[in-house]
Amino acid sequence: MKLNKHTLLVIALLLSLFSTAQVRSVVDFNNGWKFLLGNDSLASNANYNDAKWRSLNLPHDWSIESNFSSSFPATNQGGALPGGIGWYRKTFTVPASSADKKIRIEFDGVYKNSEVWINGHYLGKRPYGYVNFSYDLTPYLNYGKPNVLAVKVDNSLQPDSRWYSGSGIYRDVKLVTTSKVAIAEAGVFITTPVINQSKATVSIQYTVTNTGKQNEIVNLYTDVYDAAGKKVATSKNIVKRTIPVGGYSYASQLQINAPILWSIAKPYLYKAVTRIERNGQLIDEVKTTFGIRSFRFDAANGFFLNNQPLKIQGVCMHHDLGALGAAYNHAAAKRQLTILKEMGVNAIRFSHNPPAAAILDLCDEMGFLVQVEAFDMWKKKKNKFDYNLYFDEWHARDIQAMVLRDRNHPSVFMWSIGNEIREQFDSTGTTIAKRLVDLVKAIDTTRPVTCALTENFPEKNFIWKSGALDVLGFNYKLYDYADLPKRFPGQSFVATETASALASRGSYDMPSDSNRLWPPDGKTPTVKGNADMSVSAYDHVYAYWGSSHEAALLAVNKYKFMSGMFVWSGFDFIGEPVPYAWPARSSYYGIVDLAGLPKDVYYLYQSEWTTKPVLHLFPHWNWNKGDTVDVWAYYNNADEVELFLNGKSLGSKSKTTDVLHVMWRVPYQPGIIKAVSKKNGKIILTKEIRTAGAPAKILLTADKSKLKANGKDLSFITVKLVDKDGNLVPDADQLLQISVTGAGLLAGTDNGFPADSSSFKNPRRKTWKGMALAIVQSHVKKGNITVLVKADGLKQAMFTLRTED
Repeated sequence: MKLNKHTLLVIALLLSLFSTAQVRSVVDFNNGWKFLLGNDSLASNANYNDAKWRSLNLPHDWSIESNFSSSFPATNQGGALPGGIGWYRKTFTVPASSADKKIRIEFDGVYKNSEVWINGHYLGKRPYGYVNFSYDLTPYLNYGKPNVLAVKVDNSLQPDSRWYSGSGIYRDVKLVTTSKVAIAEAGVFITTPVINQSKATVSIQYTVTNTGKQNEIVNLYTDVYDAAGKKVATSKNIVKRTIPVGGYSYASQLQINAPILWSIAKPYLYKAVTRIERNGQLIDEVKTTFGIRSFRFDAANGFFLNNQPLKIQGVCMHHDLGALGAAYNHAAAKRQLTILKEMGVNAIRFSHNPPAAAILDLCDEMGFLVQVEAFDMWKKKKNKFDYNLYFDEWHARDIQAMVLRDRNHPSVFMWSIGNEIREQFDSTGTTIAKRLVDLVKAIDTTRPVTCALTENFPEKNFIWKSGALDVLGFNYKLYDYADLPKRFPGQSFVATETASALASRGSYDMPSDSNRLWPPDGKTPTVKGNADMSVSAYDHVYAYWGSSHEAALLAVNKYKFMSGMFVWSGFDFIGEPVPYAWPARSSYYGIVDLAGLPKDVYYLYQSEWTTKPVLHLFPHWNWNKGDTVDVWAYYNNADEVELFLNGKSLGSKSKTTDVLHVMWRVPYQPGIIKAVSKKNGKIILTKEIRTAGAPAKILLTADKSKLKANGKDLSFITVKLVDKDGNLVPDADQLLQISVTGAGLLAGTDNGFPADSSSFKNPRRKTWKGMALAIVQSHVKKGNITVLVKADGLKQAMFTLRTED
């Protein structure tokens, strides 16, 4: 039979895939699980009947599926959602041809107290819910026959976290098959000790395992490819290695000529392919993405990336994805990062725990610096059932698992051993801090280690006294910045947490030039506040330990020695609903609300952190007769802003050195308020807000209309209630009915209001300040998705999405 060119190419591709699978197989193990909410002590048995269990795919968070309630023991701090116990089971088959292989299961994170069985054999327990771990399945597998993996997740001890943790196998799971001689898990470590314009030296450390019965002589080498897939370097001239039984570690170097550096503006990535050959046959292959960049902290001049000064413009981020909860989703994480990138953010502090591995891949690709943080507490508890229960036994394994997993990411530039740790107040902090830093540096000496500290007097801070920290991170206390170099001579500094300012999108209280401390002190956990549980968005409300956003920006920018800042927080997050209590169930700290809709202060940062022209005018222009309204504008690339009301100029104003906005106090008249920014008399931007009439229609806009037909991709559809002329109606809080049909489903709804007690899975959602959000998830089949939104008295709105391979 004669085969055409196309058929030959297909056969070659299939053979290539088969060959690669024989070398190292990394299988997405997220699909095809069974789930039981509740406890059944027999569920670990291989012959247990799980036919009536719910079928689902991972990542999964069962807590987010619940209604909110003040009765849950996690309390408001934990998001007013339940914990509990859940079981997961997966049946799978390993081919008989893999009987001479090593097979392990890798979990990127399970919250929490997970226990794992394979075919009824107990593999172990991992208490910490934010760390990755793995188990060797090889001794217990049935080859060519069904195998049953069972996972018990116990998040029943509450209160635990100071924020919403979620519950379940909420990050990726992978099944990895290798030869008996193979690169170990996290067994490639790439550094770039020498970088200049003409060349970069790439140092590669290998850890190789040998689970066979005799020493093996192999060729071990790495090829490096640029972003276009062209080979630019190889270590193949250093190949002969003897791998003793058990394994060994090796190192090699190679050189890349005219390297392209990874940076915030151009996050250029190389790929290293490490191979093991035995007798000319490839037996293992590992691909590692890395970037070439240098960075340093200078005690006098702050932070430098690739020898260029760079102010760290960062935000703190908790791990939940709003209405999706703690279950990691690539599309949702990328949307969050995209919104932050547009704001001018160049760094993220993942607070206060290791993040999902996949989000670090996104940070590498999108150009963010990342501080990875290990713990929120050590031995001294913050909540009764938090990590203090496990610290003694598990801290070494947990912090080293974090570093091993994340040490090749070019985005990761700093490790943090903790946040506001209570041991900083006594001598135990000195011993533990040194121990943790030693554990980190036993694995990675290329990055500085910090800790987010509250005590900024040397005699009071026992963690600093350890002498182990490379960079001092301080939370809040702006008034002490000037004295830091005197108190800590020769030290480098970063503001690991700033602001704790509070706001609700679209809510405005006047006068706006009067600051409010909510709560006012450490003895008043909640405040009476506003009847609708809103907080003014004028940037004049903040917790007593914090400051306004403007004050934090001005303080950090004032001092060259301050490397930069991480604002608390980038997005609102579930839990910690300061300054309120139930029915508030999520935070007010975010620059962006929980639905991903920017608050006004977003544009303050955009005007300070980007060079793109910015002119943001607020508030809305629907007020009552006789009201006097404070009108603010954030702007850049201009000398002044002129304000007009119904065509009449109200004068021009300019920012000063200590105020980052301009303000007019305007007697309200219905009509049009307009701002015009100018530079040297030339108009740069014009923005106007019109008085809106009654809601006349529903407007739908999607962040994307084409989705991947993979069962995971998302489209975020913003719902606005607008008047007949298309103006947002700012006080329209109207009930919506949202439905999704076709090749997708409704994954969640939200409106960004922290005191909405309706479940995120509820298709009936009120708008908040005229807006809401529908999250649509694709199926695994191609086709159209129809989104229908209804509201009483308005014509229904429809939006069509398309899923594609």
